Amino acid sequence: MSEKFETGQVLEGKVTGIQPYGAFVALDDQVQGLVHISEVTHGYVKDINEHLSEGDEVKVKILNIDEEKNKYSLSIRATQEAPKKQPRRPRNSQPAQAQSQDNSAGFNTLKDKLQEWIEQSEDRSKTYNKNN
Repeated sequence: MSEKFETGQVLEGKVTGIQPYGAFVALDDQVQGLVHISEVTHGYVKDINEHLSEGDEVKVKILNIDEEKNKYSLSIRATQEAPKKQPRRPRNSQPAQAQSQDNSAGFNTLKDKLQEWIEQSEDRSKTYNKNN
């Protein structure tokens, strides 16, 4: 076990292998660790190959060292600044652009349709009464 590495340390490493679940990164000639796919970058990573390739030089932070199993858990994400979150608007609100449009598009209110329905009803009544 290498005594020169400790949890929380940030260092440069080289990607030596890629699997669907993460990437193996060599910290030196004897020590390599795993960057789990969830620790590659901020946000969701569907395909790790879109973010990393074998031979890439990456900055990693040591998250955990399991000395018994000689396993290093690493993170690239922990060395990056988190993206600023966009302020969320409530679900039922509309973008300003949609609010500024007049109500001619979309659903009509009952008040708008009432007169039309009355006329249709009267026309049907007249047609029905003629035929009976």
